[in-house]
Amino acid sequence: MDSKPQPFGKPSPDPHRGAGIDPVNRFVRSWRAVDPDIADLDPAEEPAPKTQFFEDISQTAMTRNNSPDIGFEWSLNPYRGCEHGCAYCYARPFHEYLGFGAGLEFETKIVVKPRMPELLRAELSKPSWKPDFVALSGVTDCYQPAERRFGITRGCLEVMAEFRNPVAIVTKNALVTRDIDLLTELSRHRCVVVFLSLTTLDPALRSILEPRTSPPVARLAAIRKLAAAGIPVGVMVAPLIPAVNDHEIPRLLEAAAEAGARFAGHVVLRLPNAVAPIFEDWLDRHLPERKDKVLGQVRSMRNGALNDPTFGSRMRGSGFVAEQIHRMFEVASNRHGLARKAPDLSVSAFRRIEKGQGELF
Repeated sequence: MDSKPQPFGKPSPDPHRGAGIDPVNRFVRSWRAVDPDIADLDPAEEPAPKTQFFEDISQTAMTRNNSPDIGFEWSLNPYRGCEHGCAYCYARPFHEYLGFGAGLEFETKIVVKPRMPELLRAELSKPSWKPDFVALSGVTDCYQPAERRFGITRGCLEVMAEFRNPVAIVTKNALVTRDIDLLTELSRHRCVVVFLSLTTLDPALRSILEPRTSPPVARLAAIRKLAAAGIPVGVMVAPLIPAVNDHEIPRLLEAAAEAGARFAGHVVLRLPNAVAPIFEDWLDRHLPERKDKVLGQVRSMRNGALNDPTFGSRMRGSGFVAEQIHRMFEVASNRHGLARKAPDLSVSAFRRIEKGQGELF
């Protein structure tokens, strides 16, 4: 029987996960490994890893950022690790600080912060808090699958809406539309912008590159729904990967604009620390015939390396390939009437709510 050809090569050991390996944690001095020459083990028979949840006992909600490459000072991350499983995720190395791996463990060992709304309320109530917009999330996706179970992001938005503190959201998950009631209330005071991250319009590519994210059609529907509710919504095309999805820029921006997006941003691929071998393994499994071309063009953007952490260039890259991507994005944004930055958020409506003083809106 003829089978349908698979355009993206052999499947992952677990088709529902983005990473196929778990590189050794750079902070761990010893580890266990199975010698394949002596082990009576067929890797294909290994059970797929299940997601585990761990409680975080942090005593603060917001994190302060001082990077000149990031357009926000404060961020709020309800989860550490991300079940979306994007193979390229720059946040993977952060999981190593917890003693976990940046590969499969980043996707299967999720740290949750159930006290986040309570801690956020306490911090916004302090006289020392100077109203400023907060990025939700700055690292992992605040609407990843765990949010359906724990609802921490919604709890944080309830606090933001009470205090009328501005918030900027970036997500790859259509679950954001669940909270339209809170987003609408924040929007009344110019206190919210939402970016839907849209990397590809190809469902097959999405399923292997970002396996547990919402499909492209669902993200476009979310943009449409948010726009219809009057919530400022845009698109974040990130990351742009040369020879993988950069050719989709015109179509991505056209589809986003047609759905109601008003502004657009983009970032080129970054491969810090353990992300590089994870992404290389992903190319081996799914796009082996393109691996050399992809990595060659990445190196051309990163001064001959797979990553360049230098402030000022780490988010943009340099060289001909990077400039070609930026120029294509600029032309397509102009063609479809997409602003290059989100509307400014206002702190004028901020109000400090004392404990027990909440009100319905």
